[in-house]
Amino acid sequence: MPRSNRPRRAASGNTASGRAAGRTGGGKHVAGPVPELDLERARTGIARRESAPDGEWMVRSISASRAGKTYVCPGCFTAVLPGTAHLVVWSEDHIFGPAAGLAERRHWHSNCWTSRSYRYR
Repeated sequence: MPRSNRPRRAASGNTASGRAAGRTGGGKHVAGPVPELDLERARTGIARRESAPDGEWMVRSISASRAGKTYVCPGCFTAVLPGTAHLVVWSEDHIFGPAAGLAERRHWHSNCWTSRSYRYR
């Protein structure tokens, strides 16, 4: 049976016991205004873990609208220009820990990241 969007009615005779138990009205708690959800950040702001022969990596997508600075891609050594969708990548298994890996994060073109070689230099 489909759910109804209409509010439920209070059962007759339960109003006194509901108030005595600390409930108000329909039992819903109102904490205040809810902040507006940034859908673009919600879609792209979560990092995913990728395993590769060269280690464990955390990869986060940056949309074109959120890319505001110029970076140098370590895959092709050309600029990742503002307004270009790209990836932010950092090492999860850094020798000095995850915080050091995060501090050494790099901005890659999406195609450069997916087509990188696993040669050890």
